[in-house]
Amino acid sequence: MSNPILYHLAAHTVAEPLIDKWIAWPHNFSPILYGLHLLNYQKEVVVSYLKNPSFHVKSCRNPKLLGGPFVDVPEERIDEIKDLLKAIELNHADLLRMARDLTEFQNMLLKAASGQSIEAYYEQIPDSLHGFVELGYDYHNHPVVRCIESLVYESTYYKRNIQSLRICSIAHDDSRPYYMSTPRLVDSEDIEWNIPFDSSQLDELFRLDIEPQSLNTICNLLGLTSKDESRLLPLLSSTPSAHAQPWTGTGLRLRYFGHACVLLEGNGISILTDPFIAISPKEGGIDRLTFTDLPAKIDYVLITHGHHDHFVFESLLRLRHRIGTLVVPRSSGMFHGDTSLRQLAQRLGFKRVQELDTLDSISFSGGKITAIPFFGEHCDLLHAKSGYVVSFGEEQILFAADSCCLDKRVYENIRKILGPISTVFIGMECIGAPLSWVYAPLLPVKPERSHDQSRRSHANDAVSALTLLQAVGAQRAYIYALGREPWLKYFMALIPTDDDPYMQEINKLLAPTKAEGFLDVQMLYGKKDLYLGSEKG
Repeated sequence: MSNPILYHLAAHTVAEPLIDKWIAWPHNFSPILYGLHLLNYQKEVVVSYLKNPSFHVKSCRNPKLLGGPFVDVPEERIDEIKDLLKAIELNHADLLRMARDLTEFQNMLLKAASGQSIEAYYEQIPDSLHGFVELGYDYHNHPVVRCIESLVYESTYYKRNIQSLRICSIAHDDSRPYYMSTPRLVDSEDIEWNIPFDSSQLDELFRLDIEPQSLNTICNLLGLTSKDESRLLPLLSSTPSAHAQPWTGTGLRLRYFGHACVLLEGNGISILTDPFIAISPKEGGIDRLTFTDLPAKIDYVLITHGHHDHFVFESLLRLRHRIGTLVVPRSSGMFHGDTSLRQLAQRLGFKRVQELDTLDSISFSGGKITAIPFFGEHCDLLHAKSGYVVSFGEEQILFAADSCCLDKRVYENIRKILGPISTVFIGMECIGAPLSWVYAPLLPVKPERSHDQSRRSHANDAVSALTLLQAVGAQRAYIYALGREPWLKYFMALIPTDDDPYMQEINKLLAPTKAEGFLDVQMLYGKKDLYLGSEKG
């Protein structure tokens, strides 16, 4: 009997994790955040679309409105959007009520509690919040409602049955509708798999990247029949494909996968930062590294913060079976928006999650990972975030992500403690989005316009970047591509140009670093292999 044909996921196949048919990200996963996001964003944008669908579709074709609250769904599918709104109101009446109650209760406390004992207000906690919150003050007598996130996850507010995967093909130019505004309606050629994200069956699906299986095995896994094979086969490939072999050369190899994603390999250890792994469209696109360029085992994955482009469900779930330890920054839990990435990751099915606070470290053979402060970028909201210094022998590499050098003495202190850091990966998105772009649905009070515009999710400009590099004693600096890679467009809503303000700031950084004798300074884009203390091999 001949051996059956074995299949793996095709290079153009994507598995989008969805919650209620919307792209999954931290703000629609944690129940407290999801209630607020449902109430103050998703429901509003759906209602707006139903009033004037043609306006929404037209707006989605306007590059100037990219990233706006517009639903990119053809008008002839309006009935599906109506059904989606009905499902939100029917299935999530409890979450919507909790969100309203939390906002109203916070605003009431702000007016009523001014420093006197707050204990009497426990009797006024709405039923939807009872048993899930603690009341207190900050040091200026401003009341705080602290949500106990772990208890909420164990309640009926957390609904695994609304999680699913949409397995589909990327045809050309990495096009996808904007993640936050457009639900994913399943097309006839897509596979919809209703399954909780923590199910081990997801690992079986994604092991196809390494261990191909027969068509019958894959059909059984997805609950499909022989009638579905015509939909499934275009998403698979029988062409032999293997994962990348571990780096065995001397020194360190660093492979840039785009955005803030870097694979560091040396001495038998592999470390991946903020995985956002590209898919290769059917019709091609810019050269890139994909899931096949990652080793079968990744010892550590470092998450710098919980923004949608750094804690990427799609990449993390697909890599879960390969990851040894997922490393996340510690959350204070003081504010409801400061969601615990540790708890989130555990609910996603990760078995080994390590939460690091500043200067906490993880040792491995020949080196260690140390968490350091990450200032700025979050619109002045104190949420969980961390930079990481990876030490391999005498080499030290800082993955600063979107950190902004607001206080150079912090980095001078890090240098005193850890020694000079010769290589730095740094973000230079120097303008950033205003406070309301991501955080508006979570805020109890709408910010004033002047505050909204001044509080932005920005990283370094040329001056602050150079200050950071000088403070840590850097000799090499590698600047992230600022979301310019085409596969980030649906997440970042950017249409970059060669002379935009970001590129101007990067160019301003090049001259002084050259004058100061830096060994290498460059902006990364798409893919890049770098070597420290080694020969290419």
